[in-house]
Amino acid sequence: MSASTERKNRIAAKEAGTDKKTLAQLEEAEKRAKSKRKWTFGTIAVLVLIAVIILLDSSFLYRATTAVTIGDEKYSPSEVDYYYVQQFYNFYETYGSYASYIGLDLTYGLSDLKNQDCTFTEEGSWRDYFLDAAYTRMQTVQACVEYANENGITLDEEELAEIDADLATLKDTAKEYGYSSANKYLAANYGEGVNTKTIRKVTIDETLAAKASSAYVDSIEYTDEQLAEEYATLADTYDVIEYISYFVEAESVESADTDGNTSSAPTEETLAAAKATAGSIYSAYRKSDKKITVERFNEAVKSAVADAETVESTEASAANLGEFAEWVGSDARVDGDVYMFENSSETGYYVVAFISRDRNDYAMKQVRHILIKAVASDDGTYTDEAKAEALAKAEEILAEFNAGDKTEDSFAALAVEYSEDTGSAADGGLMETVAKGVTVEEFDAFCFADHQYGDTAIVYGESSSYAGYHVMFYIGDGQRYCDYIAEYNLSAEDANEWLEGLMADLTVTEGYGKRFVG
Repeated sequence: MSASTERKNRIAAKEAGTDKKTLAQLEEAEKRAKSKRKWTFGTIAVLVLIAVIILLDSSFLYRATTAVTIGDEKYSPSEVDYYYVQQFYNFYETYGSYASYIGLDLTYGLSDLKNQDCTFTEEGSWRDYFLDAAYTRMQTVQACVEYANENGITLDEEELAEIDADLATLKDTAKEYGYSSANKYLAANYGEGVNTKTIRKVTIDETLAAKASSAYVDSIEYTDEQLAEEYATLADTYDVIEYISYFVEAESVESADTDGNTSSAPTEETLAAAKATAGSIYSAYRKSDKKITVERFNEAVKSAVADAETVESTEASAANLGEFAEWVGSDARVDGDVYMFENSSETGYYVVAFISRDRNDYAMKQVRHILIKAVASDDGTYTDEAKAEALAKAEEILAEFNAGDKTEDSFAALAVEYSEDTGSAADGGLMETVAKGVTVEEFDAFCFADHQYGDTAIVYGESSSYAGYHVMFYIGDGQRYCDYIAEYNLSAEDANEWLEGLMADLTVTEGYGKRFVG
């Protein structure tokens, strides 16, 4: 090959990029490019992994994804989790002691509920059961919130401040249970991602929903005829019937069958003897001219039964009369009526006398009160000294009232300042619907005594939850109890119908984030 030809080939190879030097340079460049790509892709993968870890660790997916859409409203997994766990807590508060009997095993926590068949439904797990309950509650709240927004119902500054004040206590609660923050406490109890922001939003919605529901119920009015008609359908549940009875039990006689097995039961003769004794009580009662039914009945029993003990009268709702229901519960009964019949087990005879039927046709009472509780001992009892201290404080408060203008407003102000009854203190100790037998004995006695507006007193009160003294201020009569019962029942039915209408279009659609719930 000539020199010129070789030179031409080198030039051609260089231009084509195939000469040895150029090839070596290209090969080295390719190695560097591959190495660069390798590090670039590796770095990206590491960064993506770190980002995923950060997202999971910060509960991003629990708050930023959509678990459920109800109507046009989207709910994050953390929001659904709060409702879900709340439904579980409500259920467990009612049925917790029977958990093992109804197939609810909490050995492995709430996360295991998806593996347990629910015994309250034909199919599905306990997780499904509580999720359905959570969805229903969420629909209810959202429907009422939308109603509130459409009708200009809002929470005022005081209501919002009360919510924030309650949330502020979460920090102390968390510390008490060993958590470093309120958010960690909430996440541990309600699920990943649930924090104070979640709780505040849900609490505001729940409070506004309750306010809207109350506003609707308060707007409903019923006529006297409607209330009377409704109570007539409830009378057998709420009327209280007083009666007195005595059971004459037939003597049981032991006998043996052909196999030598013994048993004991009344015979025709002993049943006849029991019937005769019951008949003597019945006859003696009817012949008596005493006006008080209880005394008349006891005299009749003692005249026919040697060493018989005094019988006390019984009060029961018309729905809980047992074997006396048909006769005692009849509207035809009047004070003094008497009846005799064989019991359903055919072991003896009853004699029963009707005393009265309370149809709840009385005015409830309205009062204000200031409760001062005695401090309980470590064992939960109350010493005389603790009660004396509570009484002394109550007397000081009443003296302060009497030293002022002695008006209802001034009493209400003292209730706000001093009362330890969390249910009424903020409202000046006001109780507008006190029915007979609902409060403790001494409180009840004051309310239904012959008082005038403005009468005051100090009465003792004790129940399973407290012991202490009530400073009382009598206001007067309120609504008739039978009308209150009827109105409550009617408004509950109407409110349910109203709510069902609001919820009709609020369909539930589950999203990607549902997998993080529960």
